[in-house]
Amino acid sequence: MPQPQGAGGVFDRVADTYDAVGVPWFTPIAAGLVEQLAVQPGERVLDIGCGRGAALRPLAEATGPHGRAVGIDLAPRMVELTARDLADLAQVEVLVGDAQAPAFPPASFEVVSASLVLFFLPDPAAALAAWTALVAPGGRVGVTTFGAQDERWRALDEVFLPYLPPALLDARTSGRTGPFATDAGMEGLFAGAGLTQIRTVTRAVHAVARDAEHLLAFTRSHGQRAMWDAVPPEAHDDVRAQVVSLADRLATDGGIALGQEVRYTLGVRPVAS
Repeated sequence: MPQPQGAGGVFDRVADTYDAVGVPWFTPIAAGLVEQLAVQPGERVLDIGCGRGAALRPLAEATGPHGRAVGIDLAPRMVELTARDLADLAQVEVLVGDAQAPAFPPASFEVVSASLVLFFLPDPAAALAAWTALVAPGGRVGVTTFGAQDERWRALDEVFLPYLPPALLDARTSGRTGPFATDAGMEGLFAGAGLTQIRTVTRAVHAVARDAEHLLAFTRSHGQRAMWDAVPPEAHDDVRAQVVSLADRLATDGGIALGQEVRYTLGVRPVAS
């Protein structure tokens, strides 16, 4: 069977190792979003780009047995594994679905969440408008994107930059310009989608690897795999050597810590007067 292409193909290939190499990353980021959305028992929740369930599991647990939690992801292997992992929760359904235009009736949910998804989409403004239509009046939409990046992570990204075409720029890198570069830019996207009561929360999250080999495994286990895929085969050894050298310089007794500010943007679909 041919492999899926594009973003779906990348995440299909990393599904088995996604958030599973021992570097805390997606789980702490998702925990902040779950906290801010404050899902109540009995609510209906849609988690877009659910990955391996970092947000979907706690969101589903918050809905309780009388709620409903649906996760969608473009990568079939990700959906297969997440459905298996969450099989203990009867209120959960995991489906293959397109984040740009999820196929659900209007006002199907009280909450829509999307952690580290919006910046991958071809038309983020249109996607956010589509997501807003899926929540009932008074319902909430919450997303995570990247804010400021520390110099250590920037140095790691810059190892790959010479090989990346514009369409494959990592979300942290492409986030330095446009609506993803500032709180105000993200809040403008939310306002354009018709959301109100818009607010921004930020927190620092650190990915901590034990050593260079652990860091290399982490870079291949999530969306950064696309950066590796963009490196020509003849340059892989050189890029690997650069990453190892950088990791050795950054290592401390506590391991290799790469810091990233995470931005949580939240809004409410207004209730018609």
